[in-house]
Amino acid sequence: MPPIIVQKFGGSSVADIEKIKKVAEKVVDTRKKGFDVVVVVSAMGKTTDSLLEMARMINPSPSSRELDMLLSVGERITMALLSMAIQALGVDAISFTGSQCGIITNASHTNARIIEVRPFRVLDELAQNKVVIVAGYQGVSYKREITTLGRGGSDTTAVALAAALGAERCEIYSDIEGVYTADPKVVLDAKKLETISYEEMLELSRLGAKVLNADAVEFARRAGIAIYTKSSFDPNKSGTIIRLDAPPIPRQVVGVAWKKNLVAFEISSSDFRNVVVGAIGAERLNMDFVVTFSAEKTLLVVPDERCVDVEGIVKKVCEDVGAEYRVLRNIATVSIVGAPLSCMEARGDFADLVWDEKCILGVVGTPNSLTFLVPQGQVEDFARAVHKTCFPGETDRDELPIK
Repeated sequence: MPPIIVQKFGGSSVADIEKIKKVAEKVVDTRKKGFDVVVVVSAMGKTTDSLLEMARMINPSPSSRELDMLLSVGERITMALLSMAIQALGVDAISFTGSQCGIITNASHTNARIIEVRPFRVLDELAQNKVVIVAGYQGVSYKREITTLGRGGSDTTAVALAAALGAERCEIYSDIEGVYTADPKVVLDAKKLETISYEEMLELSRLGAKVLNADAVEFARRAGIAIYTKSSFDPNKSGTIIRLDAPPIPRQVVGVAWKKNLVAFEISSSDFRNVVVGAIGAERLNMDFVVTFSAEKTLLVVPDERCVDVEGIVKKVCEDVGAEYRVLRNIATVSIVGAPLSCMEARGDFADLVWDEKCILGVVGTPNSLTFLVPQGQVEDFARAVHKTCFPGETDRDELPIK
């Protein structure tokens, strides 16, 4: 059996019919080079956002089950159109939904996690010399309910399939050439990284970098699958390789990432932070959150869409312990990934930036990152300033004078 390559194309890569035809040509070209090809696709352009908007016009708080039934349609449209486009080029192709290709998830609607992959139908069709196109972002629970994987879930579909199929590699195509030290659309002097380790990429993804979904990186790390991120508009450029044996860069900053659309709960005590975190865990809320605290207060930062769920928990905890809280909206985080404390030591002017009380709402550090809470309106300016401090001038990554 020929080696397998899994290729994933994001929404911008399949935004219209002409782009879908270009993707079909790319897929056929890969097949002609002697590979079996499995393609994972996202919904076209802003289809998912449009479907979500329609749902909320009908019902401001739609059922998560019905949302999954609705939102899974976008990828199905793309998969069928791409299959037709490949067939038009004279190559056999077949499209599968997430459930048809064996993506089994838990029952957490709108933010499900993949439990296992049973790719038997995919392997059968590859053996019939066909290109297989799979709808990303979706799966099916053990109760046969359609589920979706949350934002960026098509990345996870692609890597999970690559692992289950024993693929040679997984290629992720988007409108960005690879992984940069920051989003190049915002930070114009951001530098492309040729290679990056799973651990570095995982931290960047969790803290807001949009190139790859964090669950996808975790799957790749566990399976040892190399991920190649490339531009769908210029696929001949090298992109970035995410792999286990990426050259180590000791005590060095890898990049700057940020998240928007967050809400902070400011609790009038630092004594109950573990109680709040434990209560969130007990409710099995599947989400990322940040906790920072000082002698006087605790700040719990969560995604805006989970505000209602979390506020109920915070309110109950505060009532039980006699604390007060207030809600701070339009919050963002800016994070330095790698060795931020080394960066601070090496750049004396960084302290002035960090401790500007008008801008910084809170700071939380880990061994691999430093995260600042800032007003959302200042996030991009703050991110540019942080990046400039950590990556001065045109100095290459390998030459930064970190002490």
